[in-house]
Amino acid sequence: MRIRQLKHFATVAQTLHFGRAAELLGMTQPPLSQSIMALEQEIGSALFVRTKRSVALTPLGKQWLEPVHNVLDAMSDLPKIAHQLKVGITGRLTISFVGTADYSVLPELVQRYTERFPNVEVTLTEATSDVQIDTLLEGRGGVGIVIPPPNAVFPKRLSYLPLVTEPLIAAVPERWIAEQAAPSPKGQLSPEQVIDAPLILFPRHSAPAFHDLVTSYIADQGGEIQIAQEAVQMQTIISLVSAGMGIALVPASLRNLARTGVRYMDLAGEAPMLETGLTWNAEEVTPTMAHFLQIAQDMA
Repeated sequence: MRIRQLKHFATVAQTLHFGRAAELLGMTQPPLSQSIMALEQEIGSALFVRTKRSVALTPLGKQWLEPVHNVLDAMSDLPKIAHQLKVGITGRLTISFVGTADYSVLPELVQRYTERFPNVEVTLTEATSDVQIDTLLEGRGGVGIVIPPPNAVFPKRLSYLPLVTEPLIAAVPERWIAEQAAPSPKGQLSPEQVIDAPLILFPRHSAPAFHDLVTSYIADQGGEIQIAQEAVQMQTIISLVSAGMGIALVPASLRNLARTGVRYMDLAGEAPMLETGLTWNAEEVTPTMAHFLQIAQDMA
């Protein structure tokens, strides 16, 4: 079955006259009749009732006409769709992100992109930085919002764009504040209070840069690390803080994650700074990715 045969059928169904249909199609009547007969033979049923004076659709022909029109309409749209895919105003975009980005750069990035390109299908997936990097290197995924590896050293095939740098703050159980130590008059947590508290943080294999930033801060204050629990999702970490298992050093944007029993406090003195950025496989940039990268560059 060929597209031209479907066009022949639709035109004859429209005119109910083989001669006029042939004129509209720019062909002679015998080849048109042969095309319709071949189509009927292929589907195993007549599409038209023919007499010397008239042509009419069979019951099957009447029911088949609508899906045939749908196919022909879709075919006529293909050049337009191809152009839209080429310029990136339709298609798909996959965005993976670390949990911390959900409270900082991700919402605004996605909002700006979807407002400009509403016909692009966006898929969002939360994943740790190490998983995202491996996925991109395997040629899967699209763009990833990550905490960069130590010294921002990425594999050669991956490009990287810094998006935001923010200080770490402390997420502290409210009852821990009341029971163990009062904050300073400025509402800040002193280095001594951080050192004395059990710590909840990401495991190093999942977020080495984040892990090292936190542990280095404590070591620089002359303390020893007291890891009470490790978790790979920021919401889980904050839930463990709420349960009183310890404190966590988190990006300042986590203030947007309100949780009963948790208070966010600035660190006294110079707080460590955490960077979040965008990474992608430079060898596999699609038009939809290119638009997203441009929006990210404008925000950076």
